[in-house]
Amino acid sequence: MLTDTTKQQIRQIHQQIKQQLPNYQPRPAQNKLIAEIANIAAGQYDRHDRIGLIEAGTGTGKSLAYLLGTLPYALSQKKIVVIATATVALQEQLVNKDLPFFRQHSGLEFDYSLVKGRQRYACIERLQQRIQQPTLFSQDAPDAHQQALLQRLLDAWQQRSWLGDRDTLPESVTDELWYSLQADAHYCSKTQRRHLHCPFHLARAEISTAQVLVVNHSLLLSDLLNGGAVLPEPAETLYVIDEAHHLASCGRELLSASAQLTENGPWLEKFRKTLTQLQAVLPDTALRDCMRLDDAVSDFNIALKPIQRSVQEFLPSWFSSKQQTEYRFKHAALPKLWQQQAEVLAQAAQKATHLCDKLLTELQQKLTENSKITKLWYTLLQELAYARQRFEQQQALWQLLQQEQKEPAWQARWLQRRADTDLLFMHASPLAAGLQLEQLLFSQAFAVILCSATLTALNSFDYAKKELGLNAHTGLQCFQVDSPFAYQQQAEILLPKTRCEPTDRAFTTELVRLLPHYLNTPAGSLVLFASYWQMQEVATELRKQGFTLLVQGEASRQALLQLHADRVNGDNASILFGTQSFSEGLDLPGKLLTNLVITKLPFAVPTSPLEEALAEAITCKGGNAFSQLTLPATAKKLVQACGRLLRHEQDEGRIVILDRRLVTKSYGKAMLSALPLFTRKIEY
Repeated sequence: MLTDTTKQQIRQIHQQIKQQLPNYQPRPAQNKLIAEIANIAAGQYDRHDRIGLIEAGTGTGKSLAYLLGTLPYALSQKKIVVIATATVALQEQLVNKDLPFFRQHSGLEFDYSLVKGRQRYACIERLQQRIQQPTLFSQDAPDAHQQALLQRLLDAWQQRSWLGDRDTLPESVTDELWYSLQADAHYCSKTQRRHLHCPFHLARAEISTAQVLVVNHSLLLSDLLNGGAVLPEPAETLYVIDEAHHLASCGRELLSASAQLTENGPWLEKFRKTLTQLQAVLPDTALRDCMRLDDAVSDFNIALKPIQRSVQEFLPSWFSSKQQTEYRFKHAALPKLWQQQAEVLAQAAQKATHLCDKLLTELQQKLTENSKITKLWYTLLQELAYARQRFEQQQALWQLLQQEQKEPAWQARWLQRRADTDLLFMHASPLAAGLQLEQLLFSQAFAVILCSATLTALNSFDYAKKELGLNAHTGLQCFQVDSPFAYQQQAEILLPKTRCEPTDRAFTTELVRLLPHYLNTPAGSLVLFASYWQMQEVATELRKQGFTLLVQGEASRQALLQLHADRVNGDNASILFGTQSFSEGLDLPGKLLTNLVITKLPFAVPTSPLEEALAEAITCKGGNAFSQLTLPATAKKLVQACGRLLRHEQDEGRIVILDRRLVTKSYGKAMLSALPLFTRKIEY
């Protein structure tokens, strides 16, 4: 419960922070946010069910609100605050701006740390080896330019101008080079003294002293799934899940599995030769594990061969044309042979993974005893780690596939064919992650605050509650806090009359005809497309008419946004073309975006195997997949897209939606009513 002392402390800190914010404007919505978050965290509504689902509109100041609503109480109860976000941008804002400001002006004493995955950090030992022994990593002569780059990175680390992570790199590094430098559990181990001062281990050491930890959704859920190797116990943690509309899909991705189904023989045979080489360098005590691993590899290969033969039998009926790249198993029903072999394959892969771990430990110990690594040892280490990763993928896949499915199935299962190689990959994904989220997080945590600007769908929390597995939590508190923006005065939504619907084959031509009328603004424009192909077609035609465009995919996202900002700040017009990924997490305040054009409602691709399986499961239960799944998801995406326009209270502009279904279809009215109260102009 909130004591009078804590309540007074919160009010006092809020007052102190107000005085330090330039041009501060009173925000009743923020006051409500702070009070509700503090009450939920302290168990004012339910002592055992301290969970809040909060939709806070743009401009409500939710970051400050949840810091003020959680930190004073958490510190008084000696609980750790874990803030999980979906984007790197928000993590950086919290760590570089919000938390330092809050600590400075709140008077509270606490430490905070950004917790990132191991692959985001370089191993300094590896970096030094690439400099000192470049021939370890390539048969070719050392690349002088690359060697100079590596030396500059090492100098930057030693001078502490680089933190040793990918996000603060002083220079651009290719994915391939970074992969060769990044820390991994087997090579960069803190059990070896020479790795104790590597960036990853130094960063992890900060966790034990911090009262606030900032993570991404993936790391949070991975840690919960793996038994809490990094983060504190849920019972001792007050979680703030920002951008919470991503949490369910992130959980589903982490619970999914995929692995190569065909053409496994060559790499398995190559790996068995690697085992022979390992026996020559490892101590006699490891020979038994080498032989056991060889047996496990053989068992896995034998169990997989009949499945690979059956693939050849069924392939013509599954993939009827060269253009087809995916085949979904309806109701997740696999061929009987596959179902029979799944448990054997899962066990063999699990055994191989375990033995790879043991041999990696043995090889690491051998390397520790030698001051200089040889090319053979480095190659063996790489091949053993690679094999371990592949067996782990196979284990995860076949463990999912051995679970029998009844109608309605709770998994999606499909094959993917790589067009360039004809390799087949098998995928399995749960349809929902709500049960696991409830078991691992919501039922275990001290308190959980979930917030986002878009949690409701069609003005209801029902979709989010079901997705997250929160329906059984009777103490759950759901509330909305409206944006302080004066939407009617600041912007309008325009629905021009169009000749056809987006499903019509002539719609691309219609966009080419209409768009020039709505791209003549003097500042920043953003045009959002539902199809990458359609975006490119329209861009080609508009460029013929003399339009200068910045098109997604023609340069990096950051480069495009910088070019856009440079043009607009130089008092020139600029037009950005983007797809769905540009409809969220894009911050273009002021004149950087005054004209937003949405060409088509963002319905999910109906041919996606996962979407098909979800619709199939709803239909099996007698439901309507369109109204229960497609409409709520699309309504949320539309709100997110419209949210790109107004980022600050003084922003203004126009949203043009070229999809007549908002007027002609029965669901259009509900979708429009879910949008902020912009002035509306409908030309029908």
